[in-house]
This record gives sequence, C-alpha cells and structure tokens, in this order.
Amino acid sequence: MRKSKIDLPDEQQRFESFLRARQLKLTGERRELLAEVFAQTEHFDADQLHIALKQKGKAISRATVYRTLDLLVQCGLVRKSSFGDQHAHYEPVRSNEHHDHLICLNCNTIIEFFRADLEKLQEAICSEHGFKPMHHSHQIFGLCKECLKLDTDGSALAHRLSQLSV
Repeated sequence: MRKSKIDLPDEQQRFESFLRARQLKLTGERRELLAEVFAQTEHFDADQLHIALKQKGKAISRATVYRTLDLLVQCGLVRKSSFGDQHAHYEPVRSNEHHDHLICLNCNTIIEFFRADLEKLQEAICSEHGFKPMHHSHQIFGLCKECLKLDTDGSALAHRLSQLSV
C-alpha cells in the first residue's frame, strides 16, 4: 500500500508546476520537505515532521514546515485531517489509494481501513440523491480493542467524546 522507496518525480513535478503557477519556487527546503512527507508511513503533525527533519540534520524552520504543508495540501499532495483533537494531522496522498479511519479516543491509535462494499454504498447513496461526490472522509471514533479491555466503566470514552472538535 505504501511506496517503499522515496522516488518522487511525479510528486515533485506536480508540486513544482503548482508553485510556478503561483510564481513561487521549488526551493531546496521545499524539496526536502516533500521527500520527508512521502517518507512518512503514519499520520504526522507539523511538529513531528519538523523534528524528523532536524534529526536528519536539516535546518528548516518550523514556519517553513507549516507554510510548505499548507502549499502541499492546496496542491493535493497532502491530506489534512482532524481526528477530534486540537491540531491537524497530515498524510501524503498517494495515487489510487483511498482509506478511511478508526480513531481510538483513549490511546489515539489511528487504524486505516478500506472496504469496497462501503465505497459502493456511498456511491449508491450519492446516486439516489443525484449528488456528485468529489471527496469524502470517513472517520469512526471509539475505543480500540486494547483500550476497550482497560476502560471497563466507560470513563475514557465519555471524557474524550465531550472534547471532540470534528
């Protein structure tokens, strides 16, 4: 499902065209950020990306990370999501890859899943209503099986449900 090798000619060309149309340049820092984004195998936030770059000896400011992530989202190369907390999570958009999310309200585990039957049901619902879907994001909040074992009285779920900002 994930690319194992960081080979980004299509993504880099797409990003460069996007930037050029806005009279911006594909700088070395933006190129390094793009490569690091596509090296990620899990969802990440801007601070995690900044730390990963610093650990690799890249001197890229936090502001540049945030600005470049915004550009990558606008370009369609990165998906920005909120999983019920107060900050954004990101993931690279890989061609022909779609998935939805199960989000644990206790340990914050994010489980990606794909179900063809769910996709077909969504398509049928849109068709019934004469609606042309352009994008969707399916997120289910609850407790993973490990946290479900630990939360016998439901207190973790009740606390986080009250704080959801979706």
